[in-house]
Amino acid sequence: MVEEAAGRDKDPIQKVSRRNLLSTGSTLLNLACSNNPYGGFLKGKYYLLVGDSTSGKTFLSMSCFAEASINKQFKDYRLIYDNVEDGMLMDIEGLFGSAVAKRVEPPAMEEGVPLHSYTIEEFYYNMDDAIKKGKPFIYVLDSMDSLSSEAEGDKFDQHKKAHRAGTKSPGSYGDGKAKKNSEGIRKILKGLRDTDSILVIVSQTRDNIGFGFETKTRSGGRALKFYTTLEIWSSVLGSLKKTVAGKERQIGVHVGLKIKKNRITGMKREVELDIYPSYGIDDLGSCVDYLVSEKWWTKSKQSIVAGEFDLTATRSKLMDHIEKNNLESELRSIVGKCWKSVDDACALHRKRKYEEPS
Repeated sequence: MVEEAAGRDKDPIQKVSRRNLLSTGSTLLNLACSNNPYGGFLKGKYYLLVGDSTSGKTFLSMSCFAEASINKQFKDYRLIYDNVEDGMLMDIEGLFGSAVAKRVEPPAMEEGVPLHSYTIEEFYYNMDDAIKKGKPFIYVLDSMDSLSSEAEGDKFDQHKKAHRAGTKSPGSYGDGKAKKNSEGIRKILKGLRDTDSILVIVSQTRDNIGFGFETKTRSGGRALKFYTTLEIWSSVLGSLKKTVAGKERQIGVHVGLKIKKNRITGMKREVELDIYPSYGIDDLGSCVDYLVSEKWWTKSKQSIVAGEFDLTATRSKLMDHIEKNNLESELRSIVGKCWKSVDDACALHRKRKYEEPS
């Protein structure tokens, strides 16, 4: 499948191939995004990642940096992390590798001090600076919700002055971000295409107290969805627990990921995966569970029959075998075949409506 990149000077048509895709760190999410087990985010595009608190949004965005650090197609890319929330205190080197720890940089520096965006205006100024440098980059904004705006600052000053003067406050706040996003996002799209860069905007879910069937919403306005190539929503489906010293301890979360908009394949998908704070995304475990759930691999009591590996073993022993023998890439290929077989079974196999006459 190809996707038109209107206005792109150097390449009017961009192919969705492995070399043009960045892995998300999850084989299942890659497939949900692009139908390719090895990559989910197409170069030159913008992506919106919306999720509940503790649903793995930061892990997913940082995993993109880690995947870029081991992919030769992204060896010259800048890895820019705009830590607006100032809440990412995890061990970057331990979880994502020394290359990521060395390569990740803030949007700007001043006298050796990292400068992150504070307002929505500063974010778009930083994006413009990155594009004008001409070097490809992966930019993660974490998060849209934590950005203030010049309008919000002005309103605060007006309210403060009115309160202390004992006069009427001049209307409601309104942060102006929706308008700024409408203006800003469309202006940077061409720059992303021309430099083959990737922008990931992280956003927090909010309870929807208005009308409609959706129980959750987000801030930032409609433009964020209108211009995105993929809109991904994450939610916590359950806790992962382990009994230690006679007590049950939470060691991770089971996360659901829903593709609500997809310009790459046009398909809306849902996948599940496990995330451990001490390890990161458990891609291997999620792949094994997926193959069992689709009955590609069968279970016999507590053992899994993995035909391609000529092995019948418990889940933990099967995973140990895959890791010790470096079979992760083969596992991804198997998951890709299973995914395709399900897709083929769901497809309408009918005469093409617009086939050229022979």
